[in-house]
Amino acid sequence: MQYRRFGKLDWQVSALGFGAMRLPTVEGKIDEAEATKMIRYAIDHGVNYVDTAYPYHDGKGEVSVGRALQDGYRQKVKLATKMPCWLVETPADFDKYLDEQLEKLQTDHIDVYLLHAIWRDRWTRMQKMKVFEWAERALADGRIGHLGFSFHGTLPLFKEVIDAYDWTMCQIQYNLINEDVQAGTEGLEYAAEKGVAVVIMEPLLGGALVSPPPHVQRVWDEAGREPVDVALRWLWNKPQVSVVLSGMSALAQVQQNVEIADRSGIGTLTQDELDLVARVQEAYQELDAIPCTKCQYCMPCPNGVNIPRNFELYNQAVIYGNQDLAKSLYNWHMPEGEWANACIACGECEEKCPQQIEISEWMPRIHERLAQT
Repeated sequence: MQYRRFGKLDWQVSALGFGAMRLPTVEGKIDEAEATKMIRYAIDHGVNYVDTAYPYHDGKGEVSVGRALQDGYRQKVKLATKMPCWLVETPADFDKYLDEQLEKLQTDHIDVYLLHAIWRDRWTRMQKMKVFEWAERALADGRIGHLGFSFHGTLPLFKEVIDAYDWTMCQIQYNLINEDVQAGTEGLEYAAEKGVAVVIMEPLLGGALVSPPPHVQRVWDEAGREPVDVALRWLWNKPQVSVVLSGMSALAQVQQNVEIADRSGIGTLTQDELDLVARVQEAYQELDAIPCTKCQYCMPCPNGVNIPRNFELYNQAVIYGNQDLAKSLYNWHMPEGEWANACIACGECEEKCPQQIEISEWMPRIHERLAQT
């Protein structure tokens, strides 16, 4: 495993971090045995940063991570989890949720504690509740070791948040087709210049980059390269990146990512590989797609719309060219109550969407494209 600087800390972080958002499931429940095997395999092969959050797997994710880190594994890693800021109604809730998370994770401290999914409204609420005064107390009593935040807002807001506190780290969505999305490359560089460790989430855009549309796959095939290998090493090529989180759901993915991380390094991509990335980026720019990562934050819809599924089928029709299949799945294999035309444009989902997708504007377009005529 390769190791990298983690901001201002006198500690080296593994290039690959274990993201626990997409643990394996069986009949909708976490496969505890397989999840434990995966997490421990990663740690045994040098991973020393494990990331989870309060809402993952309907609140069960932290419990599974806590179990996997028993038998001495907790002492081998920095453990990161996140405050569910959207559930905080009073300042007293900061302690309420942190203490609950400590219990779930079977630990007496969180090494890196994040304010989860910051964007404008949430940032304003956290400030009004004097989150930093609370955080300083939690740091002083040892329940958290370092404070950070995960981010899903605009670049100007990102800079504002970075400048508001002496953060240890920040977590941003970043990958080879998201250089100008949210914090983007400029935000990555801005945080690193301030000495803030930058943790990368969605390095493969929820797995979408692993199975690209035919138009993009041809670029990879012509170069004889695998998307996952180049996409991950493209991130590790950048000195500003501290650690790349991968939300792995199978042991084979862990093994593959560990192997790629072993070959990673700053400035190790060849000019041919950098040129390939540029061609891939151009190919993606020629497509019209919805940047949904299936995080499920928008759900449940109060009117029953299956938002991620609608986006998935639309993207399947547009990006992959499977128009007939997408229409069939929409009209015959999806309950009518979940169709896009059930949207009443209430806007509740848009307040929760980390990608800031204008969901209510997309829904009529999706139904028009996919509904049987």
